[in-house]
This record gives sequence, structure tokens and C-alpha cells, in this order.
Amino acid sequence: MDELAPYAVSSVNSRGRIHPDESPLHRSEFQRDRDRIVHSTAFRRLEYKTQVFVNHEGDLFRTRLTHSLEVAQIARGVARALRLNEDLVEAISLAHDLGHTPFGHAGQDALNECMAGQGGFEHNLQSLRIVDLLEERYAAFDGLNLCFETREGIVKHCSFENARKLGHLGERFLNNTQPSLEAQICNFADEIAYNNHDVDDGLRSGLISLDQLQEVSLFARYAADATSVYPGIGGRRLVHETIRRMINVLVCNLIETTARNIARQQPKDIAEARACAPLVAFSEGLREAQREMKRFLHKHLYQHFQVLRMTSKAQRIVSDLFSAFISDPRMLPPQFLSGDEQPRRVADYIAGMTDRYAMKEHRRLFAIGEI
Repeated sequence: MDELAPYAVSSVNSRGRIHPDESPLHRSEFQRDRDRIVHSTAFRRLEYKTQVFVNHEGDLFRTRLTHSLEVAQIARGVARALRLNEDLVEAISLAHDLGHTPFGHAGQDALNECMAGQGGFEHNLQSLRIVDLLEERYAAFDGLNLCFETREGIVKHCSFENARKLGHLGERFLNNTQPSLEAQICNFADEIAYNNHDVDDGLRSGLISLDQLQEVSLFARYAADATSVYPGIGGRRLVHETIRRMINVLVCNLIETTARNIARQQPKDIAEARACAPLVAFSEGLREAQREMKRFLHKHLYQHFQVLRMTSKAQRIVSDLFSAFISDPRMLPPQFLSGDEQPRRVADYIAGMTDRYAMKEHRRLFAIGEI
């Protein structure tokens, strides 16, 4: 790999870890972060946490684990092209969904409502809570003791109120500066991955069709391109050829637009890059195409009646579990009984559940004959 750009994050200019830790041998600090994330309990659980479709609905749909791997692959390619830190973008990508509840956004919305009187629930902050506190792997500290820049990249969104509680990590939300370019890349890689792969999963499920997608300009353009190169192509091959073309044009556009922004602003170091307006970006045309795709998915997939039925069930499961554990904390596992903020500990327990475990717990507590 070429030498890192002067505005890239490196082990040398990192703001370090909360707890003193010996420098690793034969690895960078961010390789160590990645390795700690991959070996964590929360990362393994992502295999059984949903994206759009609940885990039991089929083995071929995306999970949070496969999504995180796809984000990391896209982010590494962008970082390499821009001479930014590939190991950092991989670590952020693999950690960005650790705090997601079972049942995707449906579970998060339900848990946020349950926690309305205790500061709410937000999966980015829960991801940070996991790597800072909840993982129990090391004798010297709680959590994974990740570098500042990895932790910063995990917190994609944050209210002013929560930002004030985060100390140095929340400063950028208060003073309107940007995270590292590596963190910015991960945000876009996340968007590229979930838009395109929700299209794939939606088609596989039969909830959306190729005919419907013809109204989306980006899909229609690259489906036509695939059929012009391969006349008579259809079925899954047409879907894959179209989606890989869409991913490619988005990634290339992101690299080229970001490179132009960097060349125009000419940041000399990380501090100057953070002080600029966001440098990682799509062109205006591709940004609007992404918005159009999001609108289509929201209308035809996320609001599909079959998805909404499962969403309703998921929210009821999460709400029922929360109410039961708040009413009688003795039903919680012992490790979730300690601490002053009992509702937050209940939220920790529920957020850590996989889809199938949450359903099993719900049956244990509410189904006659289950134990």
C-alpha cells in the first residue's frame, strides 16, 4: 500500500485509548482494534440479528454480520484509493452495528419508546457502550479499550444532550466539526451496502419486483446496461449484474468526488480535514439517485404489509420483554441486576439478544406450557 496521506489517521497520530495498553507487536493499533471487535461476543451475535427480514424467515437474507462484512469491504476499497487508513475503516465498519437490537429498526424503535424516560435508546450509542463497558474479555478494563478514532467512527449520530455526556468524543457534535475521513467513508459505505443489498433481499423475497424497480432511474439504467452486454439475461443473474454495476458506479463516484473535494480544500493534516465541511461525498447527481432509491425502498419494501406485520410483532416482543423485566428484575440473569440504572441494564440485556433468542424468551415468559 502507498504511504498514507498526511490527513489520514495512523497509529502515530491517534489520540490513543482510555486505558494504557502496551503497543502491539506486528500489528498496527487499528489492526488490534479490528481483531478485538471480531473476537467479541457482540460481533458473533450479529449473525442472528436481522437487517429487514427476521432471522427465521430465510437463510439467504442479509444479517447484521453479513452487512457489516459488506460495509468493511466497500470501505476498505475507498480508503485504499484515497490513501487513508484501511485498518481503521475496517474496524469502524465491523463495529458500527454491534449495538443493534433484535429485529432491526423495529426493535430499536420499541426499545427507544420503552426508555423514553431514561434518555431513550440509540443503537450507535449502544455500540459505543458495548465496546467501552459491556464486553467482559480483559482483566485490566471493561469493554475493548479501542482507540479514540475507532470509537468516534462508531458514533454516527448523536443529540446535543448525549454529546455533552461523551466528553471529547462528543465535541464534534457541539462545535460542528467533522469526524476523521475514515469515519466519513464508513458512513457512505454503510449506505451503499444497505441500499443495494436491500434491493437484492427484497427481490429474493418477492416483496418487490424487477418491473417495479424500473421506476428507479439508477436500477433501470444498469439493468439496461446488463441486458445490452448480455442479451437474454434474466433471473438472479440479471439482478446480480445490475446490483454490482450500481455498487461500482457509487464507489467510483464516491472516490472521485472525494478526491476532488480534498484537492480543492488541500487539508495539511487531520485537524484541517476535520475543520472542513464534509469532504467525503457523492456528486449531486448520484446523491439524488441514492435518495430516489431510498424513497422506493421505504414505500415498496419497508412499508410492505408483510414487513409491517413482522415489525408489529417484533415491537410487541421487545415491549413485552421490557415491561416484564422492569416489573420483576429477578427474572433477569444475575449479571444484569447490578448497577444503579436498572432500566438501562434491562435495555442492555434486550439489545444484546438475537432475533431467535428474543422470540424464545418471549415464549418462556408469556406462552402457557413454556419454561
